[in-house]
Amino acid sequence: MDVSSLHGKTALVTGAGSGIGRATALAIARRGADLIVCDVNEAGLAETAESIRVLGGRVDAARVDVSDREAMRAFSDAVHARIEAVDLLVNNAGVAVGGGALHTTLEDWDWIMGVNVWGVVHGCHFFVPPMVRRGRGGHVANVASAAGFVASEALVAYCTTKYAVLGFSEALRDELAKHRIGVTAVCPGIINTPITRAARLRGPEATPAARQYMIDSYVRRAYTPEQVAENLLRAVARNRGVAPISPEAWVMYYLKRAAPGAVAWINRKMSERARREIARLGAGAAGNGERGPS
Repeated sequence: MDVSSLHGKTALVTGAGSGIGRATALAIARRGADLIVCDVNEAGLAETAESIRVLGGRVDAARVDVSDREAMRAFSDAVHARIEAVDLLVNNAGVAVGGGALHTTLEDWDWIMGVNVWGVVHGCHFFVPPMVRRGRGGHVANVASAAGFVASEALVAYCTTKYAVLGFSEALRDELAKHRIGVTAVCPGIINTPITRAARLRGPEATPAARQYMIDSYVRRAYTPEQVAENLLRAVARNRGVAPISPEAWVMYYLKRAAPGAVAWINRKMSERARREIARLGAGAAGNGERGPS
């Protein structure tokens, strides 16, 4: 799909209230497309919509929970009452749970599966068939993660959902090829977005120190949502099936295939290092008289 100019096209981006979703919506707007954006964060969504209008773009914004089947059905009905089909669908909305399986609750599983897996399925279920019926092609970008091909004991639920998105996207790509609709699984890597602040943490390391370590690590990495958005559109233009984005995502993508044992060893070492650093931060906070939430 040519993304150098998207004038006359319509793109839909879920989770557009912040982070990668907002950056992607703005990048698409700069190329001239009309935007349809949704999020559960109404304040963030309003900011995104206003930024698109400042760019001179047309935008419709709606508060929608992508995990809610009937809400997505109503959203789809409202969109398709105005247009025949979208041209570019970006299923971006996502949440995170940090912790192992032994400490992740069934409620956590319902929450993360609802947004990360069902949200993508709902987006495709309600918006792809009209693209097929229209018969003019298009593209679907499902935002997965580097955690979709490299698993971690610290992100069991999150990895599960992102592996699912990757597999779903690869299968859907085969199905839609005959309709000239491309499908890309976008795997960003370590990106400085609000997801680190909103993630649920579980288990013995669910502490303020652990959250701060996670936030600081992503801030130091300094790979921005804007960089992801540009590379996402480049992957769409090239019709890539799987699109690692950041350098570390590319390294993990190829290393997992060439030396899976080495990836497992690296993961263990990184987890051990993280635990030591979190313990150090926790001890420092305790020494300063700081307390976490009771």
